[in-house]
Amino acid sequence: MRLTTLIAAVALCIPLAGRASDIKLVHARIYTEPGKPPIEDGAVVIHDGVITAVGPTSSIKGPHLVRALTVYDCTGMTITAGFWNSHVHILTDELLDAEHKTPASISGEMQKMFTRWGFTTVFDLASVLSNTNYIRQHIATGSIVGPRILTVGEPFYGKGGTPVYVAPFLAEHHVPSAEVDTIPEAVARVHQEVRDGAEGIKIFAGSIESDGVLLMWRDLAKAIVDAAHGERRLVFSHPSTVEGVELSLDSGVDILAHVALMGGPWPLSLVQRMKAAHMSLVPTLTMFDVEAKKAKVSEQEDQEWMDLAVHQLKVFHEAGGQILFGTDVGYTDHYDTAEEYSLMQKSGMSFPEILASLTTTPAQRFGYTHTGRIAKGMDADLAVLKSDPAMDITALSHVAYTIRAGKVIYAAK
Repeated sequence: MRLTTLIAAVALCIPLAGRASDIKLVHARIYTEPGKPPIEDGAVVIHDGVITAVGPTSSIKGPHLVRALTVYDCTGMTITAGFWNSHVHILTDELLDAEHKTPASISGEMQKMFTRWGFTTVFDLASVLSNTNYIRQHIATGSIVGPRILTVGEPFYGKGGTPVYVAPFLAEHHVPSAEVDTIPEAVARVHQEVRDGAEGIKIFAGSIESDGVLLMWRDLAKAIVDAAHGERRLVFSHPSTVEGVELSLDSGVDILAHVALMGGPWPLSLVQRMKAAHMSLVPTLTMFDVEAKKAKVSEQEDQEWMDLAVHQLKVFHEAGGQILFGTDVGYTDHYDTAEEYSLMQKSGMSFPEILASLTTTPAQRFGYTHTGRIAKGMDADLAVLKSDPAMDITALSHVAYTIRAGKVIYAAK
């Protein structure tokens, strides 16, 4: 009996269908892609991990299969394409040193961090590459239940640029330094990380140190980006400051991993440069609220941080910049996504725009043409929500089922 089938049956008392991998979801509201009106009382049929039919329940018949078909009654529920989280870290205690952890414990951590929130794909923006590869391999074989994981592997810091909050963690877990001192060293490491399986590269354009922010040497940043682009890999940057954003732009970085609160509001000229350079933004707004509370700043200062974070996203959004959803979980332990959706809405983003940041936009940005939409022939990566996020944006965080490649990888109790 497959673990994913067992999860669905135990958690929701759905009748098992032996070793079935064919599913029909019926009587749901279906948003096939952002901006299109939903199919009311709709159905989706899945065969061998692929969507074979989508439309009104009354018009969609189950396939004639040798294997049994498991039917999920989704009355009152909403189906969207599976979500992407474009900023996570495979760095929690439960995920590090994975070879010495049980598959069940790792699967449990994957659920807490990702699958219970509807994520079928995540982009890891700094971890131990060999460890992340181990987890990915076991997800592929089915011994660990989790999302598709893309990764940048180890990030790139300039000499002396390991962030002050990262250094103790690296020492505690005996993780080698990711600092690079010379251009040849950096370029060689880019090529090695790609050979080892990294789908992207990340630089720390601005590293927070005890005495301020250390900017990466400009020529070094440019050399890393050029080497990554030569390998057909996108580059993420941690900016920290306006100067870090400018350095990222000058270096040809593709995606900012955060808004950058240090330095105040973003001037329109900077945002226009970002838009002209086709630079994407992963806001991670909730992370700044978590950091403010960790630092025990006053409620007023916390609110000032959050107002600035929302404002930076607002001006980028109003300029037509490309936005990718991300939360920085694995660095933070705030896994609930409801606050992030509310803050994105506060910045002026509509439900279709937020849904796009979770689905079609990352699929397009990262070159995954068979996911991100619900249509015949697409991969069966789905989020089944308990209610309609068009009515309440936080409904995006209330997940009933997460389905990845036609398998139920999370089912709510």
